[in-house]
Amino acid sequence: MLDHRRTVISQYANSPTILQLIDSMNGYIDPRTDLEMFYDYVWNVETAQGFGLDVWGKIVGVSRTFRYLDNQECFGFVEGQVYQPFDQAPFFTAELYTVVNLDDDEYRKLIMIKALANISRMNAKTINTLLRQLFDGRRCYVLDLGEMKMRYVFEFMLTNLEYAILSQSGAVPRPAGVDVSVVMLDPANTFGFDGSGLQPFDQGVFYSPVV
Repeated sequence: MLDHRRTVISQYANSPTILQLIDSMNGYIDPRTDLEMFYDYVWNVETAQGFGLDVWGKIVGVSRTFRYLDNQECFGFVEGQVYQPFDQAPFFTAELYTVVNLDDDEYRKLIMIKALANISRMNAKTINTLLRQLFDGRRCYVLDLGEMKMRYVFEFMLTNLEYAILSQSGAVPRPAGVDVSVVMLDPANTFGFDGSGLQPFDQGVFYSPVV
């Protein structure tokens, strides 16, 4: 504390014992250090770490923990999906989920994006901005299909973790009452016309929704 002796009332101002106790206590306990650490590790989201980021996550409403299921590990019989046949994989159980905790840098970026989403208007321009920030500028965008429907389009394949963040974090929210679908394109293996960046005849399959 600066000028700590000014906090001593006048009747003790000449007491050497009390003044020495106060001088010693001030040397042992310096609140400035604690305040600076609190600011760096908790208050300032750009430098916060660990517990501090967890606090920010609760404030904006996003967790650092995500879980996803690898379809190829489970038995299933939905046509067109990649679940496994009999004798190739176990039935689904909760233990088959993979749980991932984002590190501080990944979580900080997600917190900032979620904070922006919380105060932004939910239109196509805003959602496209959020998508570009969340997926590091890779080509992805939203389509307004009309009739209260919209579609997220990714011209790359999302990893299981990226899809979990997209679907669970709320960082890219959808307008209320709007039906949402997700499409992932693999440009290297998808047919398209000139100028689309996709493949020519005999080089790729026609597009079909992945999700």
